[in-house]
Amino acid sequence: MKKLINAIDQIIPESLAGLCTAHADLLALGAEGKFVQRAQLKPGKVALISGGGSGHEPLHAGFVGHGMLDAACPGQVFTSPTPDQMLAAADAVGGDAGVLFIVKNYEGDVMNFEMAKEMASGKVETVITNDDVAVDKSTYSTGRRGVAGTLVVEKIVGAAAEQGRDLAALKALGDHVNARTRSMGVALTSCTVPAAGKPTFSLGEDEMEMGVGIHGEPGRRRVKLKSADGIAQEMVEAIVSDLGTGARGDALLLVNGFGGTPLIELYLMYHAAHKLLSARNVRITRSLVGNYVTSLEMAGCSLTVSMLDGEATRLWDAPVHTPALRWGK
Repeated sequence: MKKLINAIDQIIPESLAGLCTAHADLLALGAEGKFVQRAQLKPGKVALISGGGSGHEPLHAGFVGHGMLDAACPGQVFTSPTPDQMLAAADAVGGDAGVLFIVKNYEGDVMNFEMAKEMASGKVETVITNDDVAVDKSTYSTGRRGVAGTLVVEKIVGAAAEQGRDLAALKALGDHVNARTRSMGVALTSCTVPAAGKPTFSLGEDEMEMGVGIHGEPGRRRVKLKSADGIAQEMVEAIVSDLGTGARGDALLLVNGFGGTPLIELYLMYHAAHKLLSARNVRITRSLVGNYVTSLEMAGCSLTVSMLDGEATRLWDAPVHTPALRWGK
């Protein structure tokens, strides 16, 4: 295993220290390193808090800042953060307006955020993201996994929070955006969790995992490697089919790298997916391409389609200033 590390048990604290030092104008490390928060909080607004296992950077800590999250709770690599982390973050950034948890649909994440919600003294609501079309309740007891669509929810709800919307309205908006968002991923290689020291799974030179999860979980099936057009076609068909009659009109297309795929390939996949979606009456009016919800150094990508209405488009376009996502004033 070749990685830029000092000691396995120090990867997370040292990485978070580097992140917060590099972006000291935006971020501050919470007490005991339990969470990352905005360096300057905005009084009176609902606080947005997310989190999950590390290894998916820049999700979630890289999205802390104006227009997105107020705090993020990082767990160990691919492991849920603990309730005391979430509670500490809520105490630090929450106020009278309340706290909204944005949680990816994994059993540990959901359970621990729910425990934190029960222990919190203020008002707390939860949005659970479950945009992965590759699996359903027959595969996992908790249902579909939350993957790259989580970024879309955090951005749109984060913009609405900056505008001063109340907790109930933000909860409803988050559920609405999640319901109109679908994703699917493909892996060309595995990743190596530092604590394990070996690849999570193995793929032959001519194989790929269609529908892989962001922790390297199995997808729909292992198949022979196809052309980029062939891969995009299967992913787009799965997404559009799942959206059903909702797959008409304006949409955001996110092509997300898993950490080991160069941009030249991600933009090639964007080109393929854009053509396929346009032919199906899905008008791509907003786009994002890059490594945003990664799986350490896994080669592969995911496609996310989020159907947009006028309000969602305006909120997506609203200014954002975080380490990993920024535009507008």
